[in-house]
Amino acid sequence: MRCLGVAVASGREKAYAYLKDTVLTDPEMQGAFLSEQELADRIGVSRTPIREALLQLAAEDLVELVPKRGARVAPLAGREIRELMELRGIVERYAAQQLVSQGRAPVAELRSLLERQRELTGAEQAREFIAVDHRFHSVLVSAVGNALLDRHYDGLRSRQVRAGVVALFNQQGRQEAVLEEHKAILDALAAGDAQAACAAIDHHLESTLKVLLEG
Repeated sequence: MRCLGVAVASGREKAYAYLKDTVLTDPEMQGAFLSEQELADRIGVSRTPIREALLQLAAEDLVELVPKRGARVAPLAGREIRELMELRGIVERYAAQQLVSQGRAPVAELRSLLERQRELTGAEQAREFIAVDHRFHSVLVSAVGNALLDRHYDGLRSRQVRAGVVALFNQQGRQEAVLEEHKAILDALAAGDAQAACAAIDHHLESTLKVLLEG
């Protein structure tokens, strides 16, 4: 019985990770209903782990459970997008201020991530581009060294990735704009200018918000 319990938990975790990292970040799936059997076949698990993963995602308000219809990928609403960017701004500005004041900004790692992003051009690499995008911001936050802050920020990951991917598809040339916005953040951190870093973070988030709301 103990082995069966481990197998079910493993299947649920596998289904949860696949749904959160692959299905929910697909712009074409926004607002779409999900087939439990199709997902089970694709992931290689039974329908039970799929159902359990969907319940977990519903509790996080990432999918909607519609009576007699099933699970639907919840589109990012305007209010949710605004709140996401507002919360990110609070956390990322705080991180920039702390790191600059302590002279601990992870400039080399951020520069390496920015160079990696420059190599990821085109729609076919959009998800990887945004995965590195998220890493760029999370490295900034994690460098503060506050475990509770890290956990809180990581909880935004799925929404951040979804919003980022959708933004890339909503506006032609958004990848190039993101690279320039990241460079502005990096340059300010490297110069030890907390005010400029915060302004660059605000500009980056406001630009993303505008693209998402206009799309």
